[in-house]
Formats: sequence, C-alpha cells, structure tokens
Amino acid sequence: MRGVCVFLLILMLVGLLGGCGAEQAAEPVSDMRFLLDTLCTITIFGASDRSVLDEAFDLCAEYEALLSITIEGSDVWRINHAGGAPVEVAPPTLEIIRLGMEYGELTGGMFDITIGRLSSLWDFSGRSGVPSESELVFASGTADFGRIVIEGNTVQLADPDAWIDLGGIAKGYIADRLADFLRSRGVLGAIIDLGGDVAVVGEKPDGTPWRIGVRQPFGARNELLGVVETGEASVVSSGVYERMFEENGVVYHHILDPGTGMPVSSGVISATVVTESSVVGDILSTIILLVGSEKAAGLFSQTPGFIGALLVLEDGELLEFGDIDFRR
Repeated sequence: MRGVCVFLLILMLVGLLGGCGAEQAAEPVSDMRFLLDTLCTITIFGASDRSVLDEAFDLCAEYEALLSITIEGSDVWRINHAGGAPVEVAPPTLEIIRLGMEYGELTGGMFDITIGRLSSLWDFSGRSGVPSESELVFASGTADFGRIVIEGNTVQLADPDAWIDLGGIAKGYIADRLADFLRSRGVLGAIIDLGGDVAVVGEKPDGTPWRIGVRQPFGARNELLGVVETGEASVVSSGVYERMFEENGVVYHHILDPGTGMPVSSGVISATVVTESSVVGDILSTIILLVGSEKAAGLFSQTPGFIGALLVLEDGELLEFGDIDFRR
C-alpha cells in the first residue's frame, strides 16, 4: 500500500568508486533482479564472490514466496483464502503479522494490515477507475486487525472476508534479513535497495558517509529534493505521488484510509525516515502519511531505533526531526 521515493545516487556511487585508493583489492560487485514487484539492487564492497549476491537474491525470493498477497500458496495467500480457518505459517510471517498488529494498536487502527480487500480494489494504473461506493463500504468493513487470531504458529482471520496485505511492512523486513545475511557472510560494506527501501551495511570503502538521494515530490524520477548522509542505517521514503492516477480532475493515490477505503489526506506528501531497522522505517514512513505531521514527533519518540526524518508538506514546507543529515 505504499510507494517509495528513495533511490541510490548512482553518479555519486561511481564517484566514490573512482576515489577509492589502490589499496582496495576488489571492485564492488552488484546485481539487479525483479522481485517484490520492483527492481531490487544489491551492491557489496570489498568482495568479488558473486555467489553471495546470488544467495542474497535467492533469500529475497524465499521471503517473497511467504509474504506476497498475490503469489498463490504464499502464507498470506493461504490465510486470505482459508475462509476464516486457522493457517499454519512460517516464523517470519508470524513475526511480521505481530509487528503489524502492534503498530495498528499504536496508531488507533490507521495502520492496518487487514487492508487487503481495499488495496485489491484499486488499480493505480488508472485503467479501472475509482471503485464503487458499495465496493468500498464492503471492503472497508473487513479492515480490522483486531480480528486477527494468533495461536501458536497459526493465524486466523475471524472475519472470513478479510484479507491481510503486508505491503507496508514486508520490504523493510526483507531488507533487514538481507543485511543480516550479508554481515554473516563477512561483507563489510553493502547497499541494499529493494525498490526504494534502502539499507546500508557497514562503511563505505573511503570511510565517508553513505549518500542516499531523496526524490523531489511530483518531479521526474531522477530529480532530487536532496541527499541524506548516514552511517549504517536504513533510509525509507513513502510518497503520495509514487502510485496515483487522475480522474475527472481528482488525483487518487495509493495511501488508503482503512476506515473509508479512499486515499488519505493528511497534509504530508512525502516522509523519509532514517532508522536502525528497515522494517521500522517502512512502517513509520507509511504511518506519517496516514496520520499527518502533528502526530509525527510523538510517534518518533516512541520508536526504538529512530534516527531522524524529513517530511514534505503539501505547501512545500520541509520538517526535520531527530538527527537527520539532509542536504539540498
């Protein structure tokens, strides 16, 4: 349910590589694959064994096969098509669902992982238009994370018409697991970009901060609002302009209010969050678009591992929170 607007500054990365000293024994290795319904790129420094990349992408595909709402046979697909019966799921699925429920409680239900019926109604290519009022009423009536029942390693939807959608949380979780994997393989520096959910591992070869570009809202994809400089961390952005269409002069975007099923209007059009954990950044960046800037400080103060954030408001005003190193 969320669109991301962070992407890597390739030219800056090239500049970094050109500036590395002769002591660098190995060129970085990088690969790109289409997974998680997006282009995913992993670059590792100080190692030349491409098998590490292959293993990382295989791991990414394994998680996608568990967590996707559309892949038949995934844990999420089986829960959604069980007619309300309990479904045994893998530990990662259980962990993510529990985390989603925690943030549902924290936001009073604005972040709701049982939004699957609603998200499936909308086609943000614009080909299908706006769903009918009756469709929205039915689908929004199924959004209630409080009716998820967890017993042992089983998950049950008390409302058999409800669907879980982990789109606002899964990529961040997977980025964290890929970072853990790369560290376990001795990788000292890496960039993981899962279609905009960016996690950086370790240090750049020259010891300077990583530089992650933030897209200009409603600008071209290569147009930057500025750059976030950071050490090892996650940088995740959500924006209302990433997936949208216009109909009869009205713009409809993909950040949906679970109570109405319609695109939310919170006054925030972009939220970039720097955190120690990608899954937390993934959730927070979506939540801020849902609840608005006035509740941002309170949410950030309650979140372990929060580093900083940059919000862009509808009038173009920029709000900075925490210890974000943002440069225009």
